[in-house]
Order: sequence, then C-alpha cells, then structure tokens
Amino acid sequence: MRSPNITRVKICCIGSVEEMEMAVRFGASAVGLVSSMPSGPGIISEDAIAEIAAQVPPGVDSFLLTCIQDATAVIEQHRHCRTSVIQLCDRMAPGSYKVLTRELTGIRIVQVIHVTGEESLQEAIEISPHVHALLLDSGILSGPVKELGGTGRTHDWSVSRKICESVNVPVFLAGGLRLENVAEAIRQVKPFGVDLCSGVRTNGRLDEAKLREFFHSVRAV
Repeated sequence: MRSPNITRVKICCIGSVEEMEMAVRFGASAVGLVSSMPSGPGIISEDAIAEIAAQVPPGVDSFLLTCIQDATAVIEQHRHCRTSVIQLCDRMAPGSYKVLTRELTGIRIVQVIHVTGEESLQEAIEISPHVHALLLDSGILSGPVKELGGTGRTHDWSVSRKICESVNVPVFLAGGLRLENVAEAIRQVKPFGVDLCSGVRTNGRLDEAKLREFFHSVRAV
C-alpha cells in the first residue's frame, strides 16, 4: 500500500494504452483521459477513453475529464467511457452532484476549481461537501473560448494552500507543474496529489526521462 504521506501523482492527457502503461510504471496513482473540450491539449475520442480505461490496472484510477455541465449528459457520457472517476472541469448547475452520486454508484466525483483569487476559496468550501475531491487548476471560465485545463500556467498557491486547509476532502493541485517547481508546490500547498500534462511531455508525447525525474522530485519532498 502507498504511504499516506506520499503525494499522489495524476498524469493527464493520456492518449493511448501505451502512455497509460508508462505513467503507471513510473508510479502514477491516476491517469487523466480528456474528452471533448473547448480548448487545451490531450483530447481523445470517447471510444479511445473507454479502451484505455478498460485496461487501467487495479489500484490506479482513471479520470474522465468532461466539460459537460448537465448531469444527465455527464451520466450518459460516463456510461460509455466507464472510468472510475469523473472530473468536472466546468461549473455545474445546482443539484447536479446529487444526481451524479445517486445515479453513478461507486464512481467518484472530482470538481475542478479554477483558482483566480480569494473568491475561489469560498467556492471550494461550498462545493467540497458534495464531491469526493477537488482539483485546483488555472483555467479561465470567461472570455470567448473557455480554458478548462492544460494551460501550463501556475496560479496563486497561497490560495490553494488555504483551500487544502479549509476543506475535508482530498485536493489535487494542477496548473503549470513541472520538474523545476513541483517540490516547492508540494511544500507550499501540501496537496493530496499533483496533476500535470505538458510538464512530462516532449513534442506532445510522454517522455520517460522527464517522468523519471518528476517522480524522483515528488518522492524527495
């Protein structure tokens, strides 16, 4: 079993069974599978998500990243993709979490909070009782095209730390994490886990050397 003191690592934007297996081999406790999004990297078809999720080994979570805001439509999407976790990348309508947890027994729900300032703390506190975990990212919900992840930008980690200290569910930290800053991010925020996509890739593909160094940095904290 993993030590409770070890920071979990979720490798996102997985594009194939081979990438999933590589991430798991280096120690990923979760992999992220990106469905249709208004922007950002790593988008694959729902058929590909279902194929990869079916081969994720026991003890490793598969996350379906979705931008859908309607609970019924999320349920329909998940019934095709069959992941162990649903990551909601946009804000949901009131009552959505109750519908999702009722209809998807045993499937964990993770809500993304895009940290824009102190107001994100209150948002996280209000949502946390209704989900299994939070994920703090650096997207932008306003503007002509929403940015719901994969921006490569960091955000204010002091707000993220306050969120971790204020909620009673696990919190993943995402947004611009890479080899050079992940140790400091963990020390400052003390998250349950970290989540990254481009930080361990070269020309869009998972890079074994970067994975090895990244996991070494996480474990050394």
